[in-house]
Amino acid sequence: MINPLPSNTSEKLRSKLMTSLGKAISDFGMIKDGDTILVCLSGGKDSFTMLDLLLHLQTYAPVKFELIGMHLDQGHPGYPCEIMQDFFEHLDIRYHIERQDTYSVVKRVIPEGKTMCGLCSRLRRGIIYKLAKDLKATKIALGHHRDDAIETLFLNLFYGGRLKSMPPKLLSDNKENILIRPLYYCSEEDISRYANYRNFPIIPCNLCGSQEQLKRVEIKKMIAEWKKNNPDVEQKIFRSMMNIDLSQLSDNTLFDFDGLEKFRN
Repeated sequence: MINPLPSNTSEKLRSKLMTSLGKAISDFGMIKDGDTILVCLSGGKDSFTMLDLLLHLQTYAPVKFELIGMHLDQGHPGYPCEIMQDFFEHLDIRYHIERQDTYSVVKRVIPEGKTMCGLCSRLRRGIIYKLAKDLKATKIALGHHRDDAIETLFLNLFYGGRLKSMPPKLLSDNKENILIRPLYYCSEEDISRYANYRNFPIIPCNLCGSQEQLKRVEIKKMIAEWKKNNPDVEQKIFRSMMNIDLSQLSDNTLFDFDGLEKFRN
């Protein structure tokens, strides 16, 4: 059973999260009047918090929008399928639980000992995109937060050789779906505390027996070390992602270095 907000502390925390969520939605035009939003719940703290806050926003937002809760049962052995069913029924909202055995596909394709996360993610994305179209959703909401965006920046920088991260709003490659991340301004720490207060029925992401995303764990450790001497480092990194000066980088496809002469006095 989901706990109510039991104290002034938890109410203040929800207010803080709602302020961050509302600002992100406003800054990036995430939700428009008449939208139908497919809210993807993985069973983790982030997506539970996202749906909870969006439901609260729905009660007073100046625009009208519909929420469809969505969960994907990927056929993991021992998967507690009743948890999400009970959760949605308790909320009394429109929802869809999609059951597709992608687990068997991943186990068949990926050699033993190799990480399954990449293929699992691609299969999951394809299913979600098709479902959004079938349900006539205009937006797909994902539960990624500020820390995810920062970690993804360094993952791409260190291991992909690219200066890119995780945008707050994205048009899918097939140009058919718009993805939004309403928790984009929210910290993982605040989300974790809120999820604990609310006692969401968390489903651990280890049912498939796959390996930890070791690179992301290393990035987390690196940032934690930086915070010891610079407590605001995460916020500074995050601000830098929204304060880009292309003339001070070196991508000549985005900045006209060859044409600088015409601007000289």
